[in-house]
Amino acid sequence: MMKVIRHIRTMRHQARRLRQLGRRIGFVPTMGALHEGHGALIRAARRNCEVVVVSVFVNPTQFGPAEDYQVYPRDLKGDREQCARLGAELLFVPYRVEMYPPGHDTAIRPGDLDRYLCGPFRPGHFTGVLTVLAKLFQILQPHQVFMGQKDYQQAVLTRQMVRDLHLEVRVVVCPTIRESDGLAMSSRNVLLSPRERKAATVMVRSLEKAREMVRAGERDARRIRARIRALIRSEPLARIEYVAICHPTTLQEVREIRGRLLIALAVRIGKTRLIDNRIIRI
Repeated sequence: MMKVIRHIRTMRHQARRLRQLGRRIGFVPTMGALHEGHGALIRAARRNCEVVVVSVFVNPTQFGPAEDYQVYPRDLKGDREQCARLGAELLFVPYRVEMYPPGHDTAIRPGDLDRYLCGPFRPGHFTGVLTVLAKLFQILQPHQVFMGQKDYQQAVLTRQMVRDLHLEVRVVVCPTIRESDGLAMSSRNVLLSPRERKAATVMVRSLEKAREMVRAGERDARRIRARIRALIRSEPLARIEYVAICHPTTLQEVREIRGRLLIALAVRIGKTRLIDNRIIRI
């Protein structure tokens, strides 16, 4: 039976005990409102590890003052049911006051990778992400952590942090899980009205168009970006934050399509901010 743990001290004790027993710990960090994308991560953790720990914590430090922390979807009852059904052994739901006790004043700040993609549009976001992940890694002591490709920049930054701080955890990135119409699964999708939900598919359609252009022989990244922008702008409810074609490790923009590249988007559909990406290879 799955165990729900609320206190850091208890979770730390469980993690130490599991490691002493030689059990490999797979960790899936989430902010809750779990969907099939999270389910795929949990199943991947089960395939690769002996014990699966899922965390549910809507991390306040990764939201800006004008962002959607207060309305971010929350469904702890549904999260518990899904984790139990998928075979997670432990569900860690820490209290905010324990994760960030009074007087908390330490943060992990990203380096140059924060200059690209979401970084300029969400100042401080990745500082919040890396700080809470470092805390969770310290508490849970996992052998592997499982993340989705939809949050590509987060995964790249996490790998950088793991390398820089010599943490003994392996970052495993799993494919993006999509709805039947191609929209990337996201907890924020539930915030979309029916009309906005339909409009959001312009993101995956633009990524498909980019891939078609590459297959047809287009090698000028500027032309592909321009075509993506034009397609998204044809949707009245969509507002572009960025369209980027970049190196998959450095995240720096490229001019020529060659090798392995990342095409990444951030688009606001109504008031809801969505991201998506595709890896292309020549």
